[in-house]
Amino acid sequence: MRLRALLDTDALGLKLLGGEDELDRAVRGVMTTDLRDPSRYLAGGELVLTGLAWRRDADDSEPFVRILVQAGVAALAAGEAELGDVPEDLVVACARHRLPLFAVNESVAFASITEHVVRQVSGERAGDLAAVVDRHRRMMTSGPAGGGPDVVLDLLGSDLDLRAWVLSPTGRPIAGPKAAGPALPADVCAKLAGEHLAATRAGRRAPHRVALGGTTYSLFPVRSWGHRPAVAGGGRTPQAARDVRETVLSDWLLAVEADAGDWAEERLDLLYGVTQLIAVERDRRDAARTVRRRLAQEVLELVQTGAAPAEIAARLRVAAPVLLPGLGAAPHWQVVVARVEWADGETETGPVAQALLEEILVDPLSTGPEHSDRIAVAHAGDEAIALVPLPAVSSEHDGSETGILADALLEAVRDPLTAGLDGDGRLTLGVSAAVHSAEGLRGALEEARHARRVAAARPGRVCAAGHQELASHVLLLPFVPDDVRRAFTARLLDPLRDYDRRHRAELIPTLEAFLDCDGSWTRCATRLHLHVNTLRYRVGRIEQLTGRDLSRLEDKLDFFLALRMS
Repeated sequence: MRLRALLDTDALGLKLLGGEDELDRAVRGVMTTDLRDPSRYLAGGELVLTGLAWRRDADDSEPFVRILVQAGVAALAAGEAELGDVPEDLVVACARHRLPLFAVNESVAFASITEHVVRQVSGERAGDLAAVVDRHRRMMTSGPAGGGPDVVLDLLGSDLDLRAWVLSPTGRPIAGPKAAGPALPADVCAKLAGEHLAATRAGRRAPHRVALGGTTYSLFPVRSWGHRPAVAGGGRTPQAARDVRETVLSDWLLAVEADAGDWAEERLDLLYGVTQLIAVERDRRDAARTVRRRLAQEVLELVQTGAAPAEIAARLRVAAPVLLPGLGAAPHWQVVVARVEWADGETETGPVAQALLEEILVDPLSTGPEHSDRIAVAHAGDEAIALVPLPAVSSEHDGSETGILADALLEAVRDPLTAGLDGDGRLTLGVSAAVHSAEGLRGALEEARHARRVAAARPGRVCAAGHQELASHVLLLPFVPDDVRRAFTARLLDPLRDYDRRHRAELIPTLEAFLDCDGSWTRCATRLHLHVNTLRYRVGRIEQLTGRDLSRLEDKLDFFLALRMS
């Protein structure tokens, strides 16, 4: 806003005492001070409000005004409540340095002036930023010339003092302000993503407000470009009318460190414009994945139709430079299979599973604008299949191979995705061992599919299983019928549970520790902080209650399986 506009607002009670020729100066902020030297708190362009408590005599005015001018303030407004009329020495000093000077009537509070200036400046900044956002959006619809979401987030920080980040549905930071302090901690990102997914599934209108650690965040969905989400007081849009399950696990979100609950409609419109701009970048990145998706689809079709290994190997030689540029030799490969399922079975899940698997497989330590350059994911029906290249692995069967591990894959994303699936959805993944040739891909695909079926037999919204589990008793346990499982565990464990409940004897924990220590009396007693004789008494009681002998391998195995299935 201009200084001239202040004089046009009668409610502010301002009287111009000097500087009429400087009234076209822009005001970019406001500051109230009675410090003799407030320079450390000035950034330039402020209207400075003062009650003149810094002034002891006439000689103080000149150095005070000089400090303000050197800091680049727009004008000075002095209150009349303390001294009555503004001192003549201050009027002279301001005139000497061409600093506009206003007198503030004693009936007007500085807070009223501050509120008016902040409201006007914020509105003008929002309008200016909206124009910038619109220009960037137009530029990005025809290419990446707009500079990506980082540019707009920096604008939000510099022009509206809003810190904002773009997050994936798993909580991975995609973009953030470069000069706005430390990055969001990983646990905060995961919680924000989980809250956003839960709110979206519940049908709550955006923006979603979340308080974490004393800080309030407002979460805006980033959806298909050109579709504004429904907001409070508004109707349903074509995008909002779609089944939310089609996109809930693949949409990005914009997290703003502010409470948008009392924002004006203009500011909300601006933030939705930002989400549309970010959606353009999302579409651009999706388009860049097209080649990788096509490569994965071609390899998958060759593998599933039983093509000759030489033909598959030729296609892999084409894929390797695209997925691992500069690697040279053909890498080893792993196959990951994912499936998203909803209770009603009516919603198409293949594309969502594909986008979600691409996100899950992103290396969290990778840097650069394209985190998923080395991921190729196809989808067939409701199943997504990833072909993951590995630069180097050990022998497949020596137990030391590197690569993707099923549990580690979901460790960082399980909580937010569980929130997005809560109620009626499941995500299951299976991971194969690494293979070093085209001949091994068909077996790797079947291995990953079988591991996914093992994961699907487990409880929980988000589950994964790896190839290691296919050579273990763990493979068998999920397929034991529920009635057989309940009968088996009840026959062995219920007598111990009843005894523990009546006597607080901790027989079940003792049994678990005894088996985990391979029947070693000394190690088990040490772990439980018991005397060996006390441990022998407990084990004897277990054998008496169940009629089993824990010195026999068969009985140890039965107890072990019962504990695993319980």
